[in-house]
Amino acid sequence: MVKPSIDPARWTPPHSGAAGTPVAPSAVRVYGTSGYGTEDVLVDHDGRVLTGVEDGRLLAIDPATGTETEIAATGGRPLGIERHPHGGYVVCDSTRGLLRVDPGGAVTVLAGDHDGRDLLFCNNAAVAADGTVWFTDSSTRFGFEHWRGDLIEHRPTGRLFRRDPDGTLTLVLDDLAFANGVALAQDESFVVVAETAGYGLRRVWLTGERAGAVETFGAVLPGFPDNISTGEDGNIWVAIASPRDPVLDWLLPRAPMLRKVVWALPQRLQPQAKNLIRIQAFAPDGHLVHDLAHEHDRFGKATGVRQVGRQVWLGSFEQTTIAVLTLP
Repeated sequence: MVKPSIDPARWTPPHSGAAGTPVAPSAVRVYGTSGYGTEDVLVDHDGRVLTGVEDGRLLAIDPATGTETEIAATGGRPLGIERHPHGGYVVCDSTRGLLRVDPGGAVTVLAGDHDGRDLLFCNNAAVAADGTVWFTDSSTRFGFEHWRGDLIEHRPTGRLFRRDPDGTLTLVLDDLAFANGVALAQDESFVVVAETAGYGLRRVWLTGERAGAVETFGAVLPGFPDNISTGEDGNIWVAIASPRDPVLDWLLPRAPMLRKVVWALPQRLQPQAKNLIRIQAFAPDGHLVHDLAHEHDRFGKATGVRQVGRQVWLGSFEQTTIAVLTLP
């Protein structure tokens, strides 16, 4: 596949917040899968952990036995996975768009385009009790295979959409710096979207006197946020796929030509994600509740996160494994 050109824009990264002292989980367990790129994780009602992999399959892992079951194949590249309130799942597929997978495994497209243009990078979603879906399209210029280009170019084109149960598709936010994870408050009073290239989260109020208002949620993050989710505890959980890269931060406010040179280099010579595990969780008022960090030889670069009880399940777009952390 031909690598697209980039047109870099200058941007001055925000200063990181206080580094803090992340704590290690009390236990870590890793499960192997038969696929590569376990981008997201979802814990189903029966306790199975679902993930999507590079070849298009949706897999369910039984934590008690490690047994794997294929539950569907999207025909594309599944990323975010959510339960649908009427059964089955909602899947963000980077090549096919927003999908519905029914309980029998049949796949239908809920949204594949907007204003006559295909969704290029459908990424993550959150689903309301009535079936309304909030979801992201990360970039209008770069697909999943060239996601690094969006971060290096830093000319934000990411979008947050709402799909109503009747099929109406509404653009909620645009010009997002690599729109990624989406989480809906437990009381559905607000939705949060991650900006991977902006090192932060944004909140859109949906109800009350502030309905429609958009604001920063939480602190500047210590790295690149990927998928996010609302935990059983009501907190907004954030998978930080990699710490900030000092070379990229140095390049971003400088002459755009420098990043064109970097983009022309072989991928192995470009800024790389670090093979670490970093997870944070924020209360609905935006204050930091959990900050976890760990290293494991079979898992890193967490891109999906799901908290259930004392356990936090993780997926990764560059692993054949999923992991579960036990909170300290």
